[in-house]
Amino acid sequence: MTVAGSRLDGRTVLITGASGGLGEHFARICATAGARVVIGARRTERLETIAAELEGQGQPTLAIPLDVTDPATIAAAFDAAEARFGPVDSVIANAGVEKSGPALTLTAEDFDAVFSVNAKGVFLTACEAARRMIAAGVAERGRVLLVSSITAHSVAPGIAPYSASKAAVSHMGRLLAREWARTGPNVNCISPGYIASDMVADWFASEGGQRHLKSFPRRRLVEEDGLDGAVLYLLSDAAKNTTGADLTVDDGQSL
Repeated sequence: MTVAGSRLDGRTVLITGASGGLGEHFARICATAGARVVIGARRTERLETIAAELEGQGQPTLAIPLDVTDPATIAAAFDAAEARFGPVDSVIANAGVEKSGPALTLTAEDFDAVFSVNAKGVFLTACEAARRMIAAGVAERGRVLLVSSITAHSVAPGIAPYSASKAAVSHMGRLLAREWARTGPNVNCISPGYIASDMVADWFASEGGQRHLKSFPRRRLVEEDGLDGAVLYLLSDAAKNTTGADLTVDDGQSL
């Protein structure tokens, strides 16, 4: 799918957490929209499969090992991307993990694991991206997109560390957008609702999940491609004057 004014021709997009789920989907839509795509994650075998498929379709793609909690691997990922495609001018900080359960059953280790990826990892990725874009002289056209969640803005019992980490991401997006407004890339967030995916399939098949689903005004989950227009716009030249935004795409689930 492409959206008028949202082509990504000439762009190089680096996507974290791209070995499956939304990250893989984002890689595919960015490639279809004309971008050179760099996909990073810890599951390198899966990354290679995705890259080979996209390359076979004539869409330039590079798979790189990437752990967003480790600054050295983030720097190495950008080095590899620049060696293959030149400066990276667009980044989707998508990598995320979840530890669910009542707050009183979660451990300090659970909390640290979530924040290390979802908050620190996003911060490290965004800062490395901005640093590189400024040094390469592409910051004016640069785009950094942080993946947050509607749970950053609402109360969702059972996922306290995850929700808190996503609230941090949403506020971080505004802070970085303001800090880099004169010299750095545009920074925006997207806050998806509950997506139809393997991650939530068991929950929404349960009795409690069915009650949850019926609480949504439209009583349905968001399909993966429901985010395409927002993602492509926020990465494109059409978003020249959009920075510091947090775009909710949830099919009205949070209403």
